[in-house]
Amino acid sequence: MFRPGIPLPSTAQSAEKGQPRPMDGALRPTAAERIRTLVDAKATASLTIPGIEAPDDLGAHEPAARTVAPDGDVLLLVPGGSPAARAAAYAQHDDLACVMEITDVAPVAMPHRIRGRAWISGWLTPVRNGERAAGAALMAERHPVGELLGLREALLPDSGNGPSPRTSWALLRLEVAEACVDDLWGADDVEPEEFAVADPDPLAPHEADLLQHLHAAHSDQVRGLCTLLGDRSSPACTHGAAIPVALDRFGLRVRFTDGSGRPFDARFDFPEPVGTVSELRRAMHLLFDAAAEAT
Repeated sequence: MFRPGIPLPSTAQSAEKGQPRPMDGALRPTAAERIRTLVDAKATASLTIPGIEAPDDLGAHEPAARTVAPDGDVLLLVPGGSPAARAAAYAQHDDLACVMEITDVAPVAMPHRIRGRAWISGWLTPVRNGERAAGAALMAERHPVGELLGLREALLPDSGNGPSPRTSWALLRLEVAEACVDDLWGADDVEPEEFAVADPDPLAPHEADLLQHLHAAHSDQVRGLCTLLGDRSSPACTHGAAIPVALDRFGLRVRFTDGSGRPFDARFDFPEPVGTVSELRRAMHLLFDAAAEAT
C-alpha cells in the first residue's frame, strides 16, 4: 500500500521560512543517518573556528572533500594554507574547537530550495604520520578522483612544525562532540555514538541525478501522483507544478500546490525500502502504476 504523508505548511515549518515538513507516521531515515548522508554528499560545507575570522576568500573555509572514518571521526581535505589547516597544525596538543555546517540544497529549482542544514561540532587536529595513508585511502575510495588531485601532497612527510610551503593540501580530523540537523524531517540532536554507527542512505550518491531525471523526463508521471492524495487530489492535480524534492530508500517526496497557491509536500512510501537503483526503478514503476489506476 502506498501511504502518502501530506503535511500542511501551517502545521510545521523548518528553519527556512515556508518549508513544509511531514506529519508524524511517515517512514523516515533516523537523524543520525540523515547527518551521515549529508557528510558523504556533495552538499556545501564550511568550517567555523572560534577566534579565526572569515577570510576574504569565501571558499577558504570549505573542505574540498570529506568522509567518515570507521571510528566516527570526520576526515577533511582542506587547502594546506587555509585557516583551518594552519590553526590545527599550530594548536599542537591543545583542543581546537570547530563547527562544520553543511547546507543541503535541492538539485531541482523550486521555492524554498534549501532542504536543511546539519552542524557537527568537535575538535580539529591534523591527521599525522601512519594514519595519513589510511585516511587518504579511505578518502580516495569514497570520492571521485577529480576532487583529490592534491591528496598525494597531503601525504608528504609531516614535520610537526606547521604546514609545509610545498604542501597544497592537508588532511584533518574532526572528532565529533555533538551533531544536529534541521531539515525536511524536523530538528534533531544526535550523540557521537549514534553518528558513528549510522549509515548514509544508499541512494544518496545518485539522488541529484535521479531527481533531475524525474523532473526532466517524467514530469507528467510525477504530476500524476496527485491522484494518490485523497481529498487533496483535485487541487493538487489542477494547480501549479509537481516537483520532486527528495528521494531516499523509503520513498519519494514531491512538492505540489494547493488551491490557494501554497506549496505542500506529499510523501510517497515505497512498498519496501530500496537499496539499489535497480530496486528503485521497480518501486517507481509500482508507484506510477498505482497512480494511473487511481485516475
